[in-house]
Amino acid sequence: MFIPAMGGSSRRILTVSELNALVRACLEHEVDEVWLEGEISNLRAPGSGHLYCTLKDLTGQIRAVIFRSTVLRLGFALEDGLHVIGRGRVTIYEPRGEYQIVLEQVEPKGWGAQQLALEQLRKRLAAEGLFDPARKKSLPAFPRTVGVVTSPTGAALRDILTVLHRRCPIIRIILAPVLVQGEGAAQQIVSALESFNDLGIVDVIIVGRGGGSVEDLQPFNDERVVRAIAASSVPVVSAVGHEIDVTLADFAADLRAPTPSAAAEAVAPVLREVVDRLTGWVARCRQYMRRRCESERRRLSAAQAELGQVRFRVRETMQRVDGVVIRMRQAMHNTLRAQRERIHTIRHEAVVKSPLPRVRHAMASVSQVMLRLEQAMRLYLDQRTGLAHSCLARLSALNPMAVLRRGYSRIETVPDRSVVHDVRQITEGQDLVARLARGAFQCRVLQILTELSCTEQGDSL
Repeated sequence: MFIPAMGGSSRRILTVSELNALVRACLEHEVDEVWLEGEISNLRAPGSGHLYCTLKDLTGQIRAVIFRSTVLRLGFALEDGLHVIGRGRVTIYEPRGEYQIVLEQVEPKGWGAQQLALEQLRKRLAAEGLFDPARKKSLPAFPRTVGVVTSPTGAALRDILTVLHRRCPIIRIILAPVLVQGEGAAQQIVSALESFNDLGIVDVIIVGRGGGSVEDLQPFNDERVVRAIAASSVPVVSAVGHEIDVTLADFAADLRAPTPSAAAEAVAPVLREVVDRLTGWVARCRQYMRRRCESERRRLSAAQAELGQVRFRVRETMQRVDGVVIRMRQAMHNTLRAQRERIHTIRHEAVVKSPLPRVRHAMASVSQVMLRLEQAMRLYLDQRTGLAHSCLARLSALNPMAVLRRGYSRIETVPDRSVVHDVRQITEGQDLVARLARGAFQCRVLQILTELSCTEQGDSL
């Protein structure tokens, strides 16, 4: 590719965008797809669904982008620190002038993508508590109906049926035929489990298949199947593969059986053994009942022997009771008669000592006493009224306001309000207050005419 010279008279000046585009075209033309190994760091997942990260080794790093279409095909989740091998195209992100690799295929180094995805799913479900032993249910001791979720043509079904019929022929078996591998198998298994739970017709469910490759067992590692097993209200036994095969369904099930045959043995008791145990229990119960009946019979005989003595004592006691009853009746009769006589005596004394005659006599004299009391009160009030009128007349004569109403006034000094009796108490130019019968006024002394007191003036007159 031709890159124009930047010196001489024929130089061409490029913009930054033009330079980035030029370098990008050159890089994409010269460098074909490459395989790259490195450790993921600075992983970012925006809402667009694309992934952005940095691939690094001990001495270098490069930015990487994985578009959404590639992310959907990965099958496992990328995370910081994961060592991967990727295939992609080297290019330049022109707005920042940074070169990067667009990865179109990514796989974990040292892990298969499917194995890594399975391990990540196991950790996530374990963190949610789906594998917690505390939530696992116990299997019923004597199930009447067993539900089997497996392929109708597989060897696993034949093994399960053979063992169940051999151990307990009376157990009813309901088969939910499903695919156990390939596309759609996981959804069929989930639907079968949900149907058994909705119908409520089975006591325990066996989910299983024969052995196979990791790809064959993939439906039993499917998250939907694991959650359906964990959510089942009916106990579930997982019987997937052979003893060396372990799936996520085994972790979620209430019991993990190494083989389908072992699952059937765990579910169904041996009918002959159950019958033998029941027969033994019946024999022991009969023997116990015989011993108990014999013991009770002996106790009854002893009780009958004692019953004669008890009858004699009862009759003797009944005679004593009759005597006591007769004496009690006589005592009660005597007591009632004595109480009647006492009541008669008390009633007579009450009539003799009754205060009613005196009360009637006193009530006859009350009216006369009230008349005399009323006359005495009226006389007393008349006397007191006359005395009050006399006192009022004398008080009116001594009232100074009465004197003022005859034209006299009361002279007081200012501001102490003391009454003036003598001209020697005042001086010329002094302010005085004259109080009349109605109101008062202030005046000033212009001239003192005489120094004689009013008494002296009266005497001189």
